[in-house]
Amino acid sequence: MRATGYNHVSVHAEDMEESARFYVENFGLRELPAPDFGYPVRWFQLGDRQLHLFQRPTGPAQYHHFAIDVDDYEAVYRKLRDRVTNGPRRLPDGSVQMYVHDPAGNLIEIDWPDASTLDPELFGELESIPGPPEATLYTRSTGRR
Repeated sequence: MRATGYNHVSVHAEDMEESARFYVENFGLRELPAPDFGYPVRWFQLGDRQLHLFQRPTGPAQYHHFAIDVDDYEAVYRKLRDRVTNGPRRLPDGSVQMYVHDPAGNLIEIDWPDASTLDPELFGELESIPGPPEATLYTRSTGRR
């Protein structure tokens, strides 16, 4: 027996409307029908997976995060630049990551496969994270590397 992949990520929302709007407006997520669990829940399509928002008496975890790919890293950076808490930075395999918080404080890593394709006038000199080039963010199963 073994796991075969991720199905969804579920994160806390303080204000469901504000969080839903954040994901739709900044990442183009499409809302999906969701069951009635007895508390506010909204489901969204994120590639071939889902992102679930829930509203319960809890807060976001401090360092836990989920990572997403985008089709236009520069546009997302321009849009969310004021929310960036770490990065963008170059990893040993040449990929790039930056971190932002959503309206509820959940940490999101936004990834890009190739630093050399980014506009140096927009990003300047990226901080480089040391390590072996085999420490790759993208595996063959993602189809990106």
